[in-house]
Amino acid sequence: MQYTIPVYFLYFIIIAVCGWFMEITLQLITKHKFADRGFLIGPYCPIYGCGALLITIFLTRFENYPVALFCVAIVVCAVLEYATSYIMEKVFHARWWDYSENKFNINGRICLETIIPFGLLGLLLIYVVNPYIFKMLTEAPENIINIIAIIIATIFALDFIVSFKVILNVRLTSKKIDEENPKDNTEEMSEKVIAFLRNKSFLNRRLLDAFPKITMISKKIKEKTAEVKVKANEMKEDISKKANVVRKDINKKATKMKNDVKNGINKTSKVVKENISKVKTKNNKTNNQ
Repeated sequence: MQYTIPVYFLYFIIIAVCGWFMEITLQLITKHKFADRGFLIGPYCPIYGCGALLITIFLTRFENYPVALFCVAIVVCAVLEYATSYIMEKVFHARWWDYSENKFNINGRICLETIIPFGLLGLLLIYVVNPYIFKMLTEAPENIINIIAIIIATIFALDFIVSFKVILNVRLTSKKIDEENPKDNTEEMSEKVIAFLRNKSFLNRRLLDAFPKITMISKKIKEKTAEVKVKANEMKEDISKKANVVRKDINKKATKMKNDVKNGINKTSKVVKENISKVKTKNNKTNNQ
C-alpha cells in the first residue's frame, strides 16, 4: 500500500525515536550509563528510520516469506550501515564506530553480531510494528498529519544544520591538530582532538559521548597508505619481471635439454642401425661361403 509523503516522514521519525530509545537502553544495560546516541541533538537515530523505510518500501512484498524477509533485511541494513560509515568517514575524516575487534567484520564497519538483529527487527517491523503505526497515521485527519509533519520537519532540519556544524568541528579540529603535530600517530591525534573538543562546548561533549570509539583519520596516514601501495606495486612489477626472466631461462634450458635428448636419440638410433647393417652384411657373407 502506498502512503503520502507526510505519513512516510512521520513513520521515519517514529522509528528513529524508537531506535534512539533502543540504543540508550542497550547502553544502560551493557555499560550502566546514559549516552545520548546518534549524530543529531534530538532524541532520534536517523539510520533506524532510513532502514525501516527501506524495509517497508522494498521488502513488504516478502511478508509471506519470513525466511527470505529475514535474510534480505540483514543485507539491506548491512549495506546501509556500511555506506553510512564510509560516507561519514570520507566527509568528516573520522571513523565513528569500529567493529574490528568483533568476529566476522568487514573493514570494521559492520559485523555479524550487529547485523543479525536487523533481520529480527525487519520481521518485527513487517508483522507487528508497521500495521499498527500506519493504521494510526492513516486514521488521523490528513490536515493534522500534514501540520505535524511540517513542524517536525522544520525542527529536524534545524537540528541537522546545527549538528552538521558540530560534526564539522571534528574535521576542522582534526586537520588543525594533524598539521600542528605531524609526528603524532592516529591514536595520539585522536586523543588530542577529543580532549580539545570536550572543553569546547556541551554539544561537542554530547557527540563524543555518543561515539566513544571515534578515531581521527590522519592525512599522513593516508599519505603513508598511498606510499605503501606504490611500493607494493613496484615490488609486484619487480617480482613479475624476475619471474619472466626465470621463466625464459627455464624454457631456454628445457629446449636445450629437449634438443640434446633428441640428438642423443638420433645418434644412438644411427649407431644401432649401422651395427644391425654390419651384422646383416656379415651374415650374408657367411651364408654365401
